[in-house]
Order: sequence, then structure tokens, then C-alpha cells
Amino acid sequence: MRSDAAVLGRSLAQNLLAGARLAFFLRVRALDFRVSAAQCFALIAVCLAVWFALNVLQQGVPGQVDGLALAVAVAAIPVLLGTCLVAASLFREPRLALAFAVVLLAAVPAFLLVDYLTELLGDLAGSRYPANLLDWAVLAWAIAIAARTQIVLTGWRGLRSALGLVVFVGLLAALLEMAPRAKFWIAEGDEDSGEEQRVTQEDVFHAQGRLLDEHLAALAPERPGVADLYFVGVAADAEQDTFYSEVASIKELLDERFDTEGRSIALVNNPETLTEQPIATVSNLAATLAFLGNTINTDDDIVLLHIATHGGPDYRLKFDLAPLELAQLTPTALARILADSGIKWKVIVISACFSGGFVEPLRDDNTLVITAADAFHSSFGCDYDSDYTWFSEALYEEALRETYSFAEAFDAAKKTVAEREKAEHFPPSNPQFAMGSAMRKKLAALEKRLSSGDAGDPQRSRVIRVRASDSRTVLVRGR
Repeated sequence: MRSDAAVLGRSLAQNLLAGARLAFFLRVRALDFRVSAAQCFALIAVCLAVWFALNVLQQGVPGQVDGLALAVAVAAIPVLLGTCLVAASLFREPRLALAFAVVLLAAVPAFLLVDYLTELLGDLAGSRYPANLLDWAVLAWAIAIAARTQIVLTGWRGLRSALGLVVFVGLLAALLEMAPRAKFWIAEGDEDSGEEQRVTQEDVFHAQGRLLDEHLAALAPERPGVADLYFVGVAADAEQDTFYSEVASIKELLDERFDTEGRSIALVNNPETLTEQPIATVSNLAATLAFLGNTINTDDDIVLLHIATHGGPDYRLKFDLAPLELAQLTPTALARILADSGIKWKVIVISACFSGGFVEPLRDDNTLVITAADAFHSSFGCDYDSDYTWFSEALYEEALRETYSFAEAFDAAKKTVAEREKAEHFPPSNPQFAMGSAMRKKLAALEKRLSSGDAGDPQRSRVIRVRASDSRTVLVRGR
């Protein structure tokens, strides 16, 4: 028995060495791997152990195992084995199923170690590199490892090899969907902190059921004879604190300078605010705007909507809060939500890449649309250690601290961003500005009121909540 264990150990060490050589594109042959069912299960155990050890190293001790994350990782094993079986069937060689599994698993420990180091590098150099660049590099490396696994074991066999690679890319997509950098280990104290909270936890889940109602109910009522400005901030991507920090800072500035105190609400996707702020979903945004449309004086009052998140060339704004699968916000959907709300006077600011794609769908005589980029370019500054994106910092933190004019603030911000992009050797983002003629007059009146120091008479909101029969929440101002 001792001899069998020694053989297993030597074969395991040989597989791990060969797997590292494969992962780092050093010379390796199919004969360098020891393929057996015992080696497959041993490599699975090693991969889980390495993954766990890196989690502990990252999170610190003492702590405890996250059973849900561990279960998700274990569930990925049959997905891997099934994929290898499908790939082997493409080559009409059933024996390749076990060989694919062993070779891929042998490369995983080296991959996990480098992935861990890229996370550290991303934290240290987040202000230098575009968001997610290292993640994309790691994904490309994983695809290259899968391709090399095929070449080592089968050589290139034309269409069969191409189809096999497609199968393995599908495997990577499935694993990323199931467990994107799952954490097995939670440091002591973190399980109770906002940083580790999940919306699927029972107390957080039930808190979210009432948070939007409570925040809407707390909004101050509109004031007769005063064109009030209401603020709705949306920090839609939970993966970065930048968007939450930006919305919080803008809310503070507008409360201080633009008389929105008591008339501001923030929808936030961030682990630290799950029990304090309503989450940012397209449904919550629609409900918030519909509530305002039913409670403000739509002939007089203005709503400023600021959305901070990532955008893509398909003009979809990213709404993300793992493990929820959230609907993404398109220009058409936002235009429909605004039209359904009944809100007449609107200032829409979208701080995201390719956000210029929202200008035409939202443009009308009573609306001002400001975007951080045109429809063909990225905007910048959404780094992990940033408090503001570049455009929003220039627009709010710098320009709107000096003027009440959104037109003047935009011109100043556009110039500031252009100079910064040129200095950093980035392509121009080309921020966009589209203001209807009626809205120009409306904002001129607001500017005049604010610059004169006339904030109107503050009133407290008196609101009660009524639960409708269709499970929606209706908020009615008390008399």
C-alpha cells in the first residue's frame, strides 16, 4: 500500500510539473502526463486545496469556510468532466475524455496562482490600467491553455480541433458564470460586515423589500410656487466602489448647492449598502421615477437622473449585483420608463462608456441629456481606487461648485476632460450635450433662483404607505 501511495504521489508531482509547463508554454509532450482515474481525482483535490489556500492567504485568519462557494466549486467538477467527454466524442476517441480532464486539471494550480497575483496587481495598479484589462488577459490565457491542451494531446485535426476548442471555450464561459473567483474562506468578522453581505441572505433580502418604500416615503414634498429639483442617483455596477462613491458625492453636492436636500434618492449596487440603500435595478429605477411622476408638480419641478456604470458599444448600461441576474438598461427602455413616469422636466446625466448612444432616444424639448462620451468612444476614470470618473469629477466636483449653469459646467468639464485625456495619451471621449429650447429657459429660471439664495420654505414630508392588492407598493401623501 505504501508503494501504491508513493507511485500516486510521484505521478501527481509529474502531472503538476507538466501542467505548469503547459500553462507557461514551455516544451511538454503528451507522454509527460500520467493519465488515470486516480490521477484525475487527485488533481481535483489539489486544485481545490490550492484554491482554498489562496483564499485564506488573501482573506487572512481566523475565519470560516463559505459552504455556498465551496458547493458551487464542487458543482463545477461534473461540468468539466462532461465537457471533456463531449470534446472526446468530437475526435471519436473516448479515451481522450480522461486525458483532457487530467491535462486541464494539471494546469489549473499554476493558473490559479497567476490569477491570484493578477488580482493583487490590479489592486496596486488600478489607476494605470483600463478596467478589467487584467481579467481579459487572464481569460485569453485560459483559452490559450485549452487550445494547447488539444494540440498536445491530438495535434491539429482541422474542423474537429476547431469544434473542440469551441467546446472548451464554452466550458470556460460556464465556469465563469457559475463561480467567478468564488471565495471559499471568509475572514472572521467579515461575514457580518457589509463588505461580505449578499442580497441572497435572508435578512438582506427582506430589508430590500422595504428599503425603496422607506426612501421614497422620506422624500420631502414639492413646494407650491417653487420649481424644486429632485435628484435620483444610480450606481449600477457592484464590482467597483467608484460608482457608489460618485453618486454619494454628487448627492452631497446637490443637497448643498442645488437645494435638493430631502429630495434626493440613491439606488446603489454595492455590498456595503445592502441593508441601507435600495439596490439599483431597472425595475427599482422605473418605480422611483413613476413615484416622482405621481407626487411632484410635473409642470414646475425638475428631476435630475444621474447613472454611473459601465457601458458597451451596444449601448447597454451594466446593472450588476452578483449573484442576481439583472436586466440591463438600453436607451429604448430608459426612454420608455421616462415617458411612462409622466415627468416633464428632466436632466439626464449618464457617466459610462459609449453613453452618447442615449442622446437621440432621450432628446426632447423639455430634456437636457449629458453623456460622458459619444456613441463610439469610451470614457475614463472608472478605476478601482477612484472616487469619481473623470467626466463626473469635472462636471460636478469642479464646474458645478463654481456655477449653477449646467451649460457652462458642461463646457468647462468637456475642456478639462479633453486636456486630461491628451495628457494621459487616451483617445478623446467626446462628451455630449443636448438641451431642448424649453429646458434651456427652465434651467435659466432655476439658476436664477439658486444664485439669488432663494431655497424656498423647507417642509417635512408626511407620507403613508398602502400595499396594493397586486403586491406593488403605492405611496400616498398624508393630508
